[in-house]
Amino acid sequence: MPTIEQIHQDAENRMKKAIAATQQELAAVRTGRANPQILDRVQVDYYGTPTPLKQMSNISTPDGQTLLIQPYDKSSLAEIEKAISKSDLGLTPNNDGTNIRLSIPVLTEDRRKELVKLIKKYGEEGKVAIRNVRRDATDALKRMEKEENLPEDEIKRQLDEVQKLTDRYTGQLEKVISEKEQEILHI
Repeated sequence: MPTIEQIHQDAENRMKKAIAATQQELAAVRTGRANPQILDRVQVDYYGTPTPLKQMSNISTPDGQTLLIQPYDKSSLAEIEKAISKSDLGLTPNNDGTNIRLSIPVLTEDRRKELVKLIKKYGEEGKVAIRNVRRDATDALKRMEKEENLPEDEIKRQLDEVQKLTDRYTGQLEKVISEKEQEILHI
């Protein structure tokens, strides 16, 4: 049976992971600026094996609107180009024979609104994950109360601590979402 301290520590670690996962999802959302992280999900068919693009090339941003992809193996240019075209990024690769350039177009107002909706969806998924952690921690505390005959007021105090933890991490998540929203809406 875990101790009260272990329950709190586990809950806090899982809440941090929920925020990190949401931040990773948000990083892949394209803003009007070039960001190599938008290519994190692109998988290239490299000799029959799906390989992350970032493992087979150097990705840089020569300016605010362009991504430059320099493959380590020049023979993989066509496959990289195909993978980017198939991805849901909506970007057209420009192959010059040694590198691939991606021009990041300025977002339209409608596209910005769609992206804000997507960000809010990711944020809500993160909040659900945090609430699930809270539920697991409160269940563990209630089981502990029954099995170890702990005083009711001690369990109540621990449940309040779990709620404070939940509120703190939910607030952090809302801040992350708000910052990403401002980044997208800023022209």
